[in-house]
Amino acid sequence: MTTTTLAVLVPVLPFLGAAAGLLLGRTAPGFVRPLAVLPTLASLVLAVLVAARQGGGRAVDAVTELTPTGSVPVELALHIDGFAALVAVLVGSVATCVQIYSTGYLRDDPRYPSYAALVSLFTSAMFLVVYSGDLMVLLVGWEIMGICSYFLVGHYWETPQARAASLKAFLVTKLGDVPFLIGLLALATEAGSFRITKILGAVASGSLDHPTLIALLLLAGVAGKSAQFPLHTWLPDAMAGPTPVSALIHAATMVAAGVYFVARLLPLFQASHAAMVVLAVMAAVTMVGSALAALAQDDIKRVLAYSTIGQLGYMTGALAVGDRGAAVFHLLTHGAFKALLFLAAGVIIHAAGTNSLAAMSRMRGLRDRVPDAYWTMTVALLALAAIPPFSGFFSKESVLVAAEHAATGHTGQAPGAAGWTVLLAGLVTALLTAAYATRLWLLAFRGRGAEAPDHGRQPVAMNAVLWVLAIPSLALGGLAFRLLPDWFDGHDLTPTLTTSVLGTGVALVGGIVTYAAWRHTTSLAARPLGAVAAHPEGDAALVEAEAIASHEPAYGDIAHAPDPSDPGRLLLGPLHRHAAVGFHLDAVYTTLFVRPVQAGARLVRFLDREVVDTYVRGAGALPRVLGTAVRRAQTGNVQTYVSALLAGTVVLAVAAVLVATGA
Repeated sequence: MTTTTLAVLVPVLPFLGAAAGLLLGRTAPGFVRPLAVLPTLASLVLAVLVAARQGGGRAVDAVTELTPTGSVPVELALHIDGFAALVAVLVGSVATCVQIYSTGYLRDDPRYPSYAALVSLFTSAMFLVVYSGDLMVLLVGWEIMGICSYFLVGHYWETPQARAASLKAFLVTKLGDVPFLIGLLALATEAGSFRITKILGAVASGSLDHPTLIALLLLAGVAGKSAQFPLHTWLPDAMAGPTPVSALIHAATMVAAGVYFVARLLPLFQASHAAMVVLAVMAAVTMVGSALAALAQDDIKRVLAYSTIGQLGYMTGALAVGDRGAAVFHLLTHGAFKALLFLAAGVIIHAAGTNSLAAMSRMRGLRDRVPDAYWTMTVALLALAAIPPFSGFFSKESVLVAAEHAATGHTGQAPGAAGWTVLLAGLVTALLTAAYATRLWLLAFRGRGAEAPDHGRQPVAMNAVLWVLAIPSLALGGLAFRLLPDWFDGHDLTPTLTTSVLGTGVALVGGIVTYAAWRHTTSLAARPLGAVAAHPEGDAALVEAEAIASHEPAYGDIAHAPDPSDPGRLLLGPLHRHAAVGFHLDAVYTTLFVRPVQAGARLVRFLDREVVDTYVRGAGALPRVLGTAVRRAQTGNVQTYVSALLAGTVVLAVAAVLVATGA
């Protein structure tokens, strides 16, 4: 079987599994789980075979024209280079782990068949984005992911949080997709094709007349899909969906699609220095802002959501300094440890009965209830904090090395201003990342108070997946930078001494300072449970529906009131309340967009009801009134008719005399 045939089957198999799962979900529920897991697993195996045959060498290209579409044809094309081959393996690995994990996590969910089918369709769409060599075909997968995310985030549609989050995710990503589509059409018009290879050829020959405008339009779609500033606000709210969905979206699909798209078309963005500077500033603001917000979150999944935004900022930062190898390298390692973080968080939520870190900090012995999640999450948090020798260290250092080279002028692929921006923001973010990773670990596993509830061991499928993902979280970085340099444009991925010392040093400082702040606050704070539950300013903790279905929450639906032992409050000081709400960006959007749209809708409704409807009702009422008047004149009395006739005759005679006299 040829490589092209294998590559075609990779997205087709999950699609067929999704269709079969939807058709058989009610009639043959016993086949749902095999149809969810086996096609995705088969796609993973095929993706590994495609990667082995591609070998990081010459790209695999295949094309056939679907139908004549005029001057710019749309073609069913494959373009599989080293980046595509590796990212496809990542997508298949995470999707398979998520499907296996979900068989235990949602084992009692009546909507599991539709959920599993949507996850398979989501996976198929991401495979299509990765392997596609035509931008219009890529756009199909891009939009299918948006639709699937709407339904998956809103899986628990009974809760208002899930409904609002799914709608917000759909609208914000579509807000970016509109200029994205315009940019694609403009790009194809100037390049004469939607084929990626032909577009890159046009860029190399200087045939594009407006590269800056096109690049900025495309960046709007990338910012929406990959949750970059200022279109990142949908991602933390998307945590209202099931935890496996969060792992899939954050680790291997959707948010990774934007980074991958820029990596594919990086020469186009490099053709515009303005676009590269905009990309660098966007990455820097995203990195630092999301890390500060993560340090102030109480919901464990929102901490990880803001963490994803920040790590995506590292990837876009690497692209902003012209090193797509470092960006894709960090995309791969991040996919492994972020999927592990979310899936381990799901186990913890099941055990604790709440998402609230404030509640977990009042549970003694939680780590003993979930030993698998405890050890694997510790590995993933060390990888997130970029502590050597864990995988995140090598990929994050490759980003810092690329930024250092751009800043010092060792490469002409990006402006020096972009290099300094990314380098400084990356070091600050490394400090903050270690701080919020340490805070999460301390609050979740070093709690003090009542004994944590014991609900027995989690399903084997869930715990097994955690240990599978712990292996690449520990070893992928160290293997990749030695064994796979040819897959990343031949770039040397070895960390330099300068960035290694700086990056690791600031990470250690962040972790140590956070631990010291936690020790200080816990020594001073008395934390009775009753005071927290009764706090008048606390918001209701988000408790996932599946956790409630499994058992009653440990302390009920308690409020995540301000916890005096939270080191994040001490570290952020007065900035904490602003960081906790994402620096009020949602409020800004509400003022600038939501309220004007709602006011316009109210005006349209008023005009429709009070003006248009009044006119329509009047048009029907006037003939009715006239008809009533005429009907009353028809009495059936002959004397009345004769009197009216004589009166009319007299009136006419008088009128005639007056007219004649006037003449």
